[in-house]
Amino acid sequence: MTEAEEEPLRARLAQLMQKHRDLDAAITAMGEQGVNDQLQITRLKKRKLQLRDQITRIEDALLPDIIA
Repeated sequence: MTEAEEEPLRARLAQLMQKHRDLDAAITAMGEQGVNDQLQITRLKKRKLQLRDQITRIEDALLPDIIA
């Protein structure tokens, strides 16, 4: 993969990681504030998992397979 191909992937990866951190902070804040909206918390956690899957796919694309 060329550097020109990697650049947009790395930018997208950084963006997804920031969103993931933001969701984590929101979920933590809701728990600390005693918010009992389980539906909202579940939706946020599901979105966080989806972001993690996207992050993993991009990381896998950026890192070459090394055969030991």
